[in-house]
Formats: sequence, C-alpha cells, structure tokens
Amino acid sequence: QEQLVESGGGVVQAGGSLRLSCAASGRTFSNYNMGWFRQAPGKEREFVAAIRWSGGSTYYGDSVKGRFTISRDNAKKMVNLQMNSLKPEDTAVYYCAADSYRYGSTMVSRSDRYNYWGQGTQVTVSS
Repeated sequence: QEQLVESGGGVVQAGGSLRLSCAASGRTFSNYNMGWFRQAPGKEREFVAAIRWSGGSTYYGDSVKGRFTISRDNAKKMVNLQMNSLKPEDTAVYYCAADSYRYGSTMVSRSDRYNYWGQGTQVTVSS
C-alpha cells in the first residue's frame, strides 16, 4: 500500500511560481511511475505531468508545457512539480498519483492507470 501526501499549494498572483511536493510512504516508490493531475470546480480531472520510475522520461499536458517541471528524488521518496508563469486557469486541486504497474508512455495521461492517489492540495492563482 502506498500513501501519498501533497504539500505546497496556496494562493499566488498570476505570473508567480509555486512548488508542489508529494511524499510517499511505501518502500517501493522507486518502482512507480508518478503523475500529477488537477481538477477545477465543474471540470474533469486533467493530466498535468508524469515521470517514469527511473526519472528518465517526463511528460506534460499541453496547457502546462514550458511552464511546469516534474522531478523526483527516489532516495527521499518525493516527486515535485515546479510551476512557473502561473495563470488563473491553473487554479485547481492538484493530485499526486502513483502507477505501480508502470504502464507505457501512451498511458501516462490516463488517470485510470494510477492506482494510488493523494488527498490533493489547492492551488489558487489570482489575476
């Protein structure tokens, strides 16, 4: 069983930056692909970013490419999301997720391929 806890959310002005972190508790974190998703009120959950278990490949949703960066530290069992040039439309609850089956690259954006989820952290970007 993997437990994920997000932190780092808050309120920031448009153009600002935030860094989200996700701490994992299990012993096999380094074996998991990790992802970040977000959900705004009244909208479906949206893929933000993902990183392979080795850290060798990263993937981004079109709306965040060039602004967000995902990284991981397997020794610390952490995955981070650096968010720059934030926009009001980035406002959402951000969720960390783990894929213990290590699905292929074509699956990383699918929320149904992740079997562990954190509780979410709110990010609010004011205009």
